[in-house]
Amino acid sequence: MTRNPPPDDAALEDRLSAPTDDDVAAMAALEGDILLLGAGGKMGPSLARLARRASEAAGATRRIVAASGFHTPGIAGSLKRADVEVIRCDLLDPAALAELPDMPNVVLMAGQKFGTADDPAATWALNAFLPGLIVRRFPTARLVLFSTGNVYPLSDVSGTGSNEGDPVGPIGEYARSALARERIVTHLATRQGTPCAILRLNYAVELRYGVLHDLANRLVRGEPIDVAMGWVNVIWQRDANAIALRLLSRAAVPPFVLNVTGPEKLSVRSLALELAGHLEVEPVFAGTESTTALLSDASRAHALFGPPTVDVDTLCVWVADWVRRGGPSLDRPTHFEEREGKF
Repeated sequence: MTRNPPPDDAALEDRLSAPTDDDVAAMAALEGDILLLGAGGKMGPSLARLARRASEAAGATRRIVAASGFHTPGIAGSLKRADVEVIRCDLLDPAALAELPDMPNVVLMAGQKFGTADDPAATWALNAFLPGLIVRRFPTARLVLFSTGNVYPLSDVSGTGSNEGDPVGPIGEYARSALARERIVTHLATRQGTPCAILRLNYAVELRYGVLHDLANRLVRGEPIDVAMGWVNVIWQRDANAIALRLLSRAAVPPFVLNVTGPEKLSVRSLALELAGHLEVEPVFAGTESTTALLSDASRAHALFGPPTVDVDTLCVWVADWVRRGGPSLDRPTHFEEREGKF
């Protein structure tokens, strides 16, 4: 992959959906069609296009179906042009779920984080109730469930972060609903023999949203960078999506749980300084680094699937270039600095 910054949305979308040889091999080995539920969000469209491109490169004839409310204009049309089938539906509607096609591979991305403080009931419905409905609706499918590193407590920054065997300890209502999602799916999937993989993501980034985008925007606006949450993990969104697809073949009973993020524990202050250098601005910092942060140890994922295809230094160059040129934003701040779990 070229290391030059993508100049526009089309080039960015191309990179977000470009398959590697390993992705192509995984799609060649996988049997059956793929259903992506909640594919109208931040990651879903590029995941659908990656699945289509990798399958075509593998010579695998399969349907890629994206089901979502598709509330953001233009996404459904762009997926159709990419040879992805689109189904507009309310996933919480039992009648709509019943009409979805039966498929052997299902990826559940639907969920809610931001807006939890204003409508916690909707968050619990999407994050906990819906996954139970999906497991019951697709009892024989291989299921990949998107979850979050927020199910872990804040960990000491002197360590490597929480691994899959560490105790969970969600902070705040969103994180508790995410853990409920995992518990409900684990119970039902194990009881009925549905193979499942749970992907605990923390944090995916691209040029239009994510931790690096948030930092770059604050820097160009001259806003202080709060460093109380002094350390983070990030991963290029393409790489997180690739792992999600490749986890279909590792779905198991009981569910296979995997942390997905980058290999480094990254200093927020250092990231801001690096971005500020590219943006040619002077950073302003607020607060002091705490001794704990939301950190995940994804060494198991890297051992299984290799390192990310784009490193953090390259991502900083790309994000700074994008923000400096006024590239479009998804306008979805991550609130990565939140330490009380209030979203």
